[in-house]
Amino acid sequence: MDAFYASAEQAAKPSLRGKAVVVGGLGPRGVVATASYEARRFGVHSAMPMGQARRLAPNAAYLVPRFSFYRDISEQVMRLLRELSPLVEPLSLDEAFVDLEAGGVASDEASARAVGERLRADILRVTGLTGSVGLAVCKMLAKIGSEQAKPDGLVLIPAGTERKLLEPMSVRILPGVGPATGDHLRRAGITTVGELAEAGEDELVRLLGKAHGGALYAMALARDERPVVAERDTKSVSVEDTYDVDIHDRVRVRMEVARLAERCVQRLRAAGHSGRTIVLKVRRFDFSTLTRSETLRGPTDDPGVVREAAARLLESVDTTGGVRLLGVGVSGLADYTQEDLFAQAQAKAEAEAAEAAGADGDPGAAQEGGGGLPAEGAGGESVGGVEPGPAESGGAEPVPPAERRWPSGHDVRHAVHGAGWVQGSGLGRVTVRFETPQSVPGRVRTFRTDDPELEPSDPLPLVAAPGPGEGAAVVGPEAGLPVPGAG
Repeated sequence: MDAFYASAEQAAKPSLRGKAVVVGGLGPRGVVATASYEARRFGVHSAMPMGQARRLAPNAAYLVPRFSFYRDISEQVMRLLRELSPLVEPLSLDEAFVDLEAGGVASDEASARAVGERLRADILRVTGLTGSVGLAVCKMLAKIGSEQAKPDGLVLIPAGTERKLLEPMSVRILPGVGPATGDHLRRAGITTVGELAEAGEDELVRLLGKAHGGALYAMALARDERPVVAERDTKSVSVEDTYDVDIHDRVRVRMEVARLAERCVQRLRAAGHSGRTIVLKVRRFDFSTLTRSETLRGPTDDPGVVREAAARLLESVDTTGGVRLLGVGVSGLADYTQEDLFAQAQAKAEAEAAEAAGADGDPGAAQEGGGGLPAEGAGGESVGGVEPGPAESGGAEPVPPAERRWPSGHDVRHAVHGAGWVQGSGLGRVTVRFETPQSVPGRVRTFRTDDPELEPSDPLPLVAAPGPGEGAAVVGPEAGLPVPGAG
């Protein structure tokens, strides 16, 4: 998909089409998740600190990601891919490998190209967004082809031309060559794929080790034997938060760990898993990262068990000086739960104690230890400062208007003015632009943040549902609008 998050936001917000859009964490430690092609002209790119992006493109629209919205679009695309072949290997929300030969839909270059063009048309029809396709005999070359095709294109690399294509390219184009390996090769005088092939396997093994050197030499010769793997076993489930300001209060740290444990279990259950090993991750003020783990007697998906284990792990970590990141994860996954007998016994004892306290006329005793944790929507998942809005809270209790947060770019609905999105908030005010994916650019209005008529809402679909006998309404050339992400 082309500049996926940013293109999705442009398609959803008519006033942003054709303009620079940057999606990512908006806090002091936020990073860019995706930049539209218009923003890239200013030098903005993914993984860039958000502060640097604002200096390069001060007039761009800066939005907080809406991951549930992107996941819905991603699943629509993945369904189209699975119609082509049983072998679909997703790499992320916006990218996947597809084995067309296994699907029996392509037997030569002409039929492969026809499938690729039809796929691009189907993606636009179903989602209103554009995607790029790379066609080749192996995964590495298909990935390179898709990058060359961007935006909104298709590149087929004919069999027999691969080495000629690769030779002038930087070694960084190959899988497994990151900044460290690239610098190591550069110091050895190797900067292109052609020079990598000329160096020979023995030299690369000497420089990088047997496994890494041998694999890179094969790729330099355009050989990539990695199969397309339809299913990848989930090895762990985790959540983590990066905080704009270091947390120094030990009580607050404990509360955050408990909240993360609850959210981790929500994800664990949603994936149909349980797990044996609880993992705590703490990044301190000096960027040192500590991990602690505890393996239980059997797999669990009990939030109380995970929360208590994470709390025990925290006791072994020195948080003096402040904490900038916390994470809780569960590994050793299984698809069943072996009940924790101790936890069951403890819960039974607590219930009996609460019942006895109520019988003694002390209703307060029955509540002790039960509350204390913030509601799900009161915190916020943060990866590099990215925070979800109220609609991302995953089924939390409704948040009172006075406590609601209004992340930039997230969806809202007003009792009088209808659907819109948050353009900005602060000083007790929230500014909303009222428009929908199928409307013209809308008007901007400002409200108090506790306005009872304004509430968070779910995203609207990008493509309007067709009426009887009608085709789908598409955001793009067919609708007389610029194609999102096409620049």
